[in-house]
Amino acid sequence: MSQSIPGRGKKRLALFLIALAQFVVIMDTSIVGVALPRMQEELGFSPENLSWVFNAYVITFGGLLLLGGRLGDVFGARRMFTTGWVVLLVGSAVAGLAGNVVLELIGRGVQGAGAALIAPAALTLLMKTFGSSPKELGGALALYGAAAPAGGTAGVFLGGVITEYMSWPWVFFINIPLALVVIALVATALPADGPRIRGSIDTAGALLVTAGLALGVFAIVRAPESGWASLETWGTPAGAVALLGLFVLVQARRKQPLMRLSIFRIPNLAAANLAQLLLAAAWIPMWFFLNLYLQQVLGYSAFPSGAALLPMTAFTMITMILLAPRLAARFGPKVMTVSGLVVLAGALMWLSFVRVDGNFWVDVLPASLLAALGMSLAFIPTLGTAISSAPPQEGGLASGLVNTSYQVGSALGLAAMTAFAAANGATESGNLPALTTGFSLAFIGAASIALAGALLAAITLRAPTRAPVVEKEAIATRQ
Repeated sequence: MSQSIPGRGKKRLALFLIALAQFVVIMDTSIVGVALPRMQEELGFSPENLSWVFNAYVITFGGLLLLGGRLGDVFGARRMFTTGWVVLLVGSAVAGLAGNVVLELIGRGVQGAGAALIAPAALTLLMKTFGSSPKELGGALALYGAAAPAGGTAGVFLGGVITEYMSWPWVFFINIPLALVVIALVATALPADGPRIRGSIDTAGALLVTAGLALGVFAIVRAPESGWASLETWGTPAGAVALLGLFVLVQARRKQPLMRLSIFRIPNLAAANLAQLLLAAAWIPMWFFLNLYLQQVLGYSAFPSGAALLPMTAFTMITMILLAPRLAARFGPKVMTVSGLVVLAGALMWLSFVRVDGNFWVDVLPASLLAALGMSLAFIPTLGTAISSAPPQEGGLASGLVNTSYQVGSALGLAAMTAFAAANGATESGNLPALTTGFSLAFIGAASIALAGALLAAITLRAPTRAPVVEKEAIATRQ
């Protein structure tokens, strides 16, 4: 018994570091939300381009995730995990010290590159640490899954506290001590890497997919300013499609591609990734515009705005860890995914009734808690299905794919809803009715995305012959 305690303690520490990594890389997408108005004033962002503080991170993160997963396979997950934290630390310092728009976006891009190394390595390390015990793996995956949406919503609260009582650069500086602690504990807690695997790195593929995603998001964000009938509005997305098409062609012809295209033939893998993409495309615009509504319409300052979404954070964590695995074990991933997306759509439609003279208790709290429930119900089953559908030897690729799907959905969903809101009055600072109308329509657009996700999940997801480990075993660890 005395020999087993250190081993258990090491596994707990490993799970803490892995969950913290997932929490931080997702938190960094949302922690800037409350600080955006201050950053806009001090750095000179235009209303149309303000979302690039978010998109510069998410596009780099999502575009480089497949490369990050491949680097982890070749050089070792622990090495890439550590390297990612170093890169994130550097990017956070640059973003916090930036005095202009260009440096700010560079810093955010470097942060995203670090996150792209951390996220797939973290999931690979989790599987390596707990994969030998299905019971332990189920509990670890449940906590890992909860860290993502909890990080997203907790970032809003932390951003409010930091912006109100310190200053906006500290929403980036907060990563520095966290990175130093993780780097110091990696060698103690996480399993060592094996020998380096021989193989090439598909740098061209990584550049093509990142450039294609960036160009696509840029086209959507610029459309209201350029005009929906302009050559730029239609030419830029055509270029994005061409780059992504070339990426697919390169993957089909390379002997060691960044992403083996045939992996999408695996039942449920493509469907689960599509569900994750649309889930993120509906969820991320919700907190983005809810923040703006609280500050720009209801007049909340930074701290109250972040605190207003703290109940959603707590409820997300509770339902993600305690409720969602049990329901998924009973009803299966398809029913839970469809139900969660429908609930999220209902919450977003509820939010679309926000008023100029609204208040937190009526216009924000009930709908935000319902949205948290929908997110929790859909996230765990789609994550578990996406990972468990792939064979064990391709777990790294599967984790990279599902992370990529979520980040790509985040970027495209926010870009589309930002353009939609801007075209309907959300850029008219000080005009409260116009702002409210723009935000309301953005919530309706996000609800449409969630409903589309529910419909596609109902059509494409199959009932598995065996439930993913995350669903059956997560509940077993708590009985």
